[in-house]
Amino acid sequence: MLSAVKGLSRYHTEESLRAYLLQRSHRAGSGCLIVHGYGPRRGVHQKVAGRAWAHIAAYVVLVGDYDPALDVDQTCGAADCIEPTHLRQVSRSETCRTRSQSAQCRNGHDRELDDATGRYRRVCRACNREAQRRWREREAAEVAHARASYGRM
Repeated sequence: MLSAVKGLSRYHTEESLRAYLLQRSHRAGSGCLIVHGYGPRRGVHQKVAGRAWAHIAAYVVLVGDYDPALDVDQTCGAADCIEPTHLRQVSRSETCRTRSQSAQCRNGHDRELDDATGRYRRVCRACNREAQRRWREREAAEVAHARASYGRM
């Protein structure tokens, strides 16, 4: 069954993959089993054991009866959760139908509706403005460093 998981390292057996996933995870207060994958960000889908998505690999070894034609979805809404009771397989249309956007960004700012699509904007204006400010500061520091290395001030 492990061969059906795309990107999974072929060196794992079901027992070694189960131990690997449980070693890289911790229990959250909400009951979720949060996995720490290769990426530093929290709250997004994580990759482990090669280039496989952690929630799909966890479904295969912890729940079983995996169908590659269906999507693995978390009922709790946490993208990095691998708790077996929170995982289920649904069709792609069901995944899209139940997906929702929150009215606030991850920093707590209210999102605005996009007139063209009728959905919330992907990035809120306050976070975008802050990111641009940080980028301008980094660029100014690089220019100042380059000028200093050439002997100009």
